[in-house]
Amino acid sequence: MEENLPLVHFVLRRFRDRGAEYEDLFQYGCMGLLKAIDRFDPSVGTRFSTYAVPVILGEVRRFLRDDAPVHVSRAIRDDALRIERFREEFQREHAREPTIDEISAGTGLDREAVVLALNARREVKSLYEPVGGDGELRLMDVIGEESMGEVDRRLLLAELIKELTPQERTIIVLRYFRSNTQSEIAQVLGVSQVQISRLERKILNRMRARAEGQ
Repeated sequence: MEENLPLVHFVLRRFRDRGAEYEDLFQYGCMGLLKAIDRFDPSVGTRFSTYAVPVILGEVRRFLRDDAPVHVSRAIRDDALRIERFREEFQREHAREPTIDEISAGTGLDREAVVLALNARREVKSLYEPVGGDGELRLMDVIGEESMGEVDRRLLLAELIKELTPQERTIIVLRYFRSNTQSEIAQVLGVSQVQISRLERKILNRMRARAEGQ
């Protein structure tokens, strides 16, 4: 327990702006750590930290969900609890987050119910919250401008990126999210520009085929 307390502090970094007291979050993080210690099976071959972090996250998220200021219907809360249990089991077996389709198949909930339950657990944002970085626009100024089709496309893209290998994900992120050239990516990965070009084409073709199959 003492040796792995840094894992709790590591997880809590992402919840700094959630409005909850750090001491409360820390207590629930420690509960998650104790659960991970109790359930961890070394024979599986997974590192303890790889297994423990999702369990700690789940405990903290459960606290934040139950402590949320907005009322969520009992049905959605039950769906969220079922999803959380499935996610913990999936993370324990596969050491990664499940995709929306995997959650849907594993829980028997349709895709829309999964998305609704996951979104219901997110933090509440103020309509006066600045967006865009310059402070000129507030959330109320832009809310509703993004179509549901665009939201679906973003969800699908996030799923497709999760399915990539670490090297493939690095290529796509550097190329399309950070605007690096193929030559720059080749230097980062220690391969030739021709190899990056070939890999990029292969990755994009597979992502397109996967997207068209949705």
